[in-house]
Amino acid sequence: MSNFKLNTLETAPEESKEILSAELEKNGFIPNLYGIMSESPELLKAYKQMQQLFSETSFSQVENNIVWLTVSYHNCCHYCMAIHTMVAKLYKLPDEMIEALRENKPLNDPKLETLRKFTAILVEKRGWATEEEIQEFLNAGYSSKNVLELIIGVGQKILSNYVNHLAHTPIDQQVEEFKWDPAKNNCAG
Repeated sequence: MSNFKLNTLETAPEESKEILSAELEKNGFIPNLYGIMSESPELLKAYKQMQQLFSETSFSQVENNIVWLTVSYHNCCHYCMAIHTMVAKLYKLPDEMIEALRENKPLNDPKLETLRKFTAILVEKRGWATEEEIQEFLNAGYSSKNVLELIIGVGQKILSNYVNHLAHTPIDQQVEEFKWDPAKNNCAG
């Protein structure tokens, strides 16, 4: 992480302090990801805006969590897998669902499994899903609007996953129990 500064509320650029302060008040800590992102107030603002926009889509909180964990798994992001495991637990996703997502295993619910698979396809194929793959997603009960909304969630996670790869973001003490090792999960990260 020598090339990237892990800012605190005191050391962050002025334009980032409002977001960091809100995170501190909301969570009781500033996630290390935000401390690193804060060096570029524009990146931090973009990430937070995408997070807000994704939460406003027609996906449920369960579906949002499936997207976040699936993208982070397929991008081999140690940090986001830990954070989003904690978030999934806060939203009371069943433990067996969280473990399946952390291990890239099928979900028991057919519709949610289709979401997991289609999200993985978008990440792995960089958006080049086939007509058949799109149709399978639509046949599961999702809409073309959902396809487009999904791109917001994928894009949001790409921002954080890539920052964490470049900066080797240290895991926050608050999510230490949810550490995830890409090497042990067949990730080539």
